[in-house]
Amino acid sequence: MAQHFSLAACDVVGFDLDHTLCRYNLPESAVLIYNSFAQFLVKEKGYDKELLTVTPEDWDFCCKGLALDMEDGNFIKLADNGTVLRASHGTKMMAPEALAEEYGGKEWKYFMSDTGMACRSGKYYFYDNYFDLPGALLCARVVDSLTKNNGQKTFDFWKDIVAGIQHNYKMSAFKENCGIYFPEIKRDPGRYLHTCPESVKKWLRQLKNAGKILLLITSSHSDYCRLLCEYILGNDFTDLFAIVITNALKPGFFSHLPSQRPFWTLENDEEQEALPSLDKPGWYSQGNAVHLYELLKKMTGKSEPKVVYFGDSMHSDIFPARHYSNWETVLILEELRGDRDGKPEESEPLEKKGKYEGPKAKPLNTLSKKWGSFFIDSVSGLENTEDSLFYTWSCKRISTYSTIAIPSIEAIAELPLDYKFSRFSSSSSKTAGYYPDPPSILSNIETLTAK
Repeated sequence: MAQHFSLAACDVVGFDLDHTLCRYNLPESAVLIYNSFAQFLVKEKGYDKELLTVTPEDWDFCCKGLALDMEDGNFIKLADNGTVLRASHGTKMMAPEALAEEYGGKEWKYFMSDTGMACRSGKYYFYDNYFDLPGALLCARVVDSLTKNNGQKTFDFWKDIVAGIQHNYKMSAFKENCGIYFPEIKRDPGRYLHTCPESVKKWLRQLKNAGKILLLITSSHSDYCRLLCEYILGNDFTDLFAIVITNALKPGFFSHLPSQRPFWTLENDEEQEALPSLDKPGWYSQGNAVHLYELLKKMTGKSEPKVVYFGDSMHSDIFPARHYSNWETVLILEELRGDRDGKPEESEPLEKKGKYEGPKAKPLNTLSKKWGSFFIDSVSGLENTEDSLFYTWSCKRISTYSTIAIPSIEAIAELPLDYKFSRFSSSSSKTAGYYPDPPSILSNIETLTAK
């Protein structure tokens, strides 16, 4: 495989929406998502009211790449070889001795190398995007509460979390103003959303003018997608995209057979009829990558049109697009924004500073003191020496399934379309595909050999 990647060589450019084209004001959106679940658990399911009170310090628990063992209430951080680097019970971090006793340097019981391990199962849940992360803090605090108040050792609260998702985020929630998330976003979108910078809007038009077919593939429902796009791109956003696919139910969009997941027509944002195939560009719901690719062949006149897909979730976007569809993949990794010498990049425009008072979440893309680096770590309790360093499972998946990783679309919007990015490949270093720079912690240890 070539060592370089260029957008100019692609026929089709696809985008996820949330946290990819649409950037959120994370300290505000995290609190809103947390509250949408916490209020449901307390009011509808009888959980302790203390869940409703969150301090700014509590947010340090949030770190992408954690897995929750639903039965024992433990959160774990995995090394690339499947061993456990750090763990907590609820929000309480395990001391080195307890970690060694519980996990003892062995492969985690559910670990399967590479593709064998789903990110979601009935036994565990991986937190891999900013929409999920507030739920990690909530679930950890639920474990704390049930342990303290009921002395519980095993847990079955997950069914209540699922009920909270259904209540707040079901297909009709936006229209019916269910829960607190959608009504609040509608009321004050500027508090939670960043508009696309002019450089990104210009870049999208440049791609279209260069003859690229632009796609939007989002698991958000049609009505919410429309609100987001109109706010971040303007009312004429539909002119940019040849095909818009909402309620895509990723990763199933990539992994399911066409018969399992047909495309549906939409009218007034409601699904109308299932389609036996996808015959023309337009706005659709659900669907599958196989039928989409057949249409892209017709639209490009090529037997193997080259597709690149931008997304922020390894589970929903990057892994399935690469593994099932063999598309090029660009991972939006906001941890690269928060990485610069430990100083978080400005997370919101200056005009928003001080506008919204109240307890803030820390930007979720900054380093967690509890969990350490997203990219590399040492086994808890061992000296942080050359031979005790491990790449995290999350870091390994980035270099395995991403073509390149960037902090935001804005970071590449002013480059020429034929710019040649160094790509991740098995023959290059683990830092090759990060643009503009690798995470500083990885640069610092490139000279060492991480296990």
